[in-house]
Amino acid sequence: MNQTHTEKKIKPVAPKVQELINASKSVILATVDAEGNPNSSYAPFVQVDQTFYILVSFMAKHTKNLADGRKTSIMFIEDESATKQIYARERLTIEAATSQIERDSEVWNAVVGKLRETHGKVVEVISEMGDFILIALQPVKGSYVNGFGSAYFVNSKLEIIEHRNDVNHQSK
Repeated sequence: MNQTHTEKKIKPVAPKVQELINASKSVILATVDAEGNPNSSYAPFVQVDQTFYILVSFMAKHTKNLADGRKTSIMFIEDESATKQIYARERLTIEAATSQIERDSEVWNAVVGKLRETHGKVVEVISEMGDFILIALQPVKGSYVNGFGSAYFVNSKLEIIEHRNDVNHQSK
């Protein structure tokens, strides 16, 4: 008996991008300075709609890079102690546009209030210091990985737009 074999595409498991973000208290930052030198750091954050906000000090190298609107990437990543496979940690990496929020504006007050609710009274103290500024990190595009062969392109709304199945790993 001769049957025509039709290959079905297997739909990947629906990723849980927002769950990964919600499980995180801080975001990993990657910035570059005016000479193109990279800098990595982290900052506690809050999310309002699809925008992430961080309150950072000019004493930190990354703050000038962020304030100057240079290329920025942010990452949320599964805790090492919770991962089943260290090579396949769940992670979301986003290219982000940065902008400084004007102190004492409506947005500043609302976001600093949310930061205080999320991260405690320390925010009351540091938000009053003159060297701390509020930065908005607006997603542009990114990628989400939740295991081997399970990588996705993400749009500016943090929605999955495409499974990254066009590149296959090759044996040696």
